[in-house]
Amino acid sequence: MTNVEIGIIGGSGLYELAGITDTQEVELSTPWGAPSDKYLAGTLGGRRVVFLARHGRGHRLSPSELNFRANIYGMKKLGVERIISLSAVGSLKEEHAPGQFVIPDQFYDHTKHRQSTFFGEGLVAHVSFAHPVCGQLLDLLKTSCDAAKVEAKRGGTYICMEGPQFSSLAESNLYRSWGMDVIGMTNATEAKLAREAEICYVSVSMVTDFDCWHPAHDAVSVEDIIRVLHQNAANAARVVTEAVTRMPKDRACKCGSALAHALITDRAKIPPAIKEKLGILVAKYL
Repeated sequence: MTNVEIGIIGGSGLYELAGITDTQEVELSTPWGAPSDKYLAGTLGGRRVVFLARHGRGHRLSPSELNFRANIYGMKKLGVERIISLSAVGSLKEEHAPGQFVIPDQFYDHTKHRQSTFFGEGLVAHVSFAHPVCGQLLDLLKTSCDAAKVEAKRGGTYICMEGPQFSSLAESNLYRSWGMDVIGMTNATEAKLAREAEICYVSVSMVTDFDCWHPAHDAVSVEDIIRVLHQNAANAARVVTEAVTRMPKDRACKCGSALAHALITDRAKIPPAIKEKLGILVAKYL
């Protein structure tokens, strides 16, 4: 199963993709082991898409347990050129209320134990990451949210923490003082790997609650959060359908050539085993 156009990654509360038809489960192996779950390939809005439950169906994997490299490599192996990432996040600003979506254009990586590159072992690459989100997809997702009548902000900064524990009050207030907009545990790692894989990436950050800085945080119940998760899942399905339907055939961005000037290792010094391992990513440059 190859040549799928668009990849969708579902986070907490999103373990399936509403509206997808003509489905086929695809089980892949990668040089980094198994992805989070089987990929679900099918048709949505007249386009070929593939869906992956980030934490596995049944939410079996914590953020620090995720095999990010396998997940993104699997997308590349299937032919994906664009990824729409859907994630539950906490809000660090009063203006981002539960039920609203934020489409961040920046990430701050505050993780500590992640493997966030495909490179090493004899092949070094330094990709540009100043603008970690595809600008074309940013505009498309904001337009799609508007069309789906889902309140969304274009732009902002997503701080990616290690987890699985939520923030302490001191941490939450610090992140607010830095000007962060939302907090999650996965997207910065995905975005880095997607850039190395030359895949366009955009995050749809779905606010479920205010982080612990908020005075009313202790009044939020598990039932409240579950209710918002269900609401966000329904809204996400509409937004994704709009985005897939409106997705241009051609990429008007530089994401597809991110490695063109990134490989710094002398070609004669690259171990053959690494050339083979990273062939899907680098063969066209070697």
